[in-house]
Amino acid sequence: MVKLDKQEFNEKIFSRINNLIHDYKLIREGELIAVALSGGKDSVLTLHALKNYQEYLDFDLVAISVDEGIEGYRQHGIDSAINNARQLDIKLVQKSFKDEEGFCLDDIYQDFKSACIPCGVFRRNILNKTAYELGAVKIATGHNLDDEIQSFLMSFARGDTIKFSKFGPELDVIHPKLVPRIKPLWNTPEKEVGMWAVLNNIDIHLDECPYSHLSLRAKIKEFLNVNEDRYPGIKNNVMESFQKILTFENDIQTSLNECEVCGEPTSSNVCKACELKESISQNSKNHVNDE
Repeated sequence: MVKLDKQEFNEKIFSRINNLIHDYKLIREGELIAVALSGGKDSVLTLHALKNYQEYLDFDLVAISVDEGIEGYRQHGIDSAINNARQLDIKLVQKSFKDEEGFCLDDIYQDFKSACIPCGVFRRNILNKTAYELGAVKIATGHNLDDEIQSFLMSFARGDTIKFSKFGPELDVIHPKLVPRIKPLWNTPEKEVGMWAVLNNIDIHLDECPYSHLSLRAKIKEFLNVNEDRYPGIKNNVMESFQKILTFENDIQTSLNECEVCGEPTSSNVCKACELKESISQNSKNHVNDE
């Protein structure tokens, strides 16, 4: 077995990320970029990569962590986020479902088909509001190549073509209060992200979310990994097909309103977060009445 050279591997992975940022102009001079920092390998690599990119471009960084409230799981990720932000001298703003919404994910997950539904909605909502309040012009997420393919196939399987406009390394500004996302790891395979963390002895949160096995994403991830082993190159083929579709779908314009309840951007009259909170409140009342 050929021993992997750490320096050579690091140069390869950071060059790919740097080229993506440059080619798509993901970051411009003087911007404040907020990194969604969970403490997992993908978000931690994103933080290190953007810190590295400051050698080539003058821009500012801040990190945001969100504690969803998952007992016995989340704290290690928060600790990792704190340690990496401190190591790189980047300010970390900590938020939680409990402080922002009044409940933990553990308190409400049973009311949904999958815990990923409320988790994703409230986490995105908190990240966006926090980044907006901090004055960040973009949120950098740790979505890697595998994540993007999985999301594409999930939307494809559901016939949800409107979601196609949310794919790609950068999202357009479609509402003044909605901070657009950038994905510096967009063309970096998940396997290489893990190799980077191990080779460099990076403090990351390795545990799988205890709720993740219930999600459609977990099933599609397993399907892709199994078939990539059998037919190497399948992931790249899906990605190439996906990019061709993006060329067409990016012409579709999305218009947003402001939520009648909280004022956050939404494609409906009431945002998904407020809609779910109303459902959670109603379920809570029903539980009380049943008792």
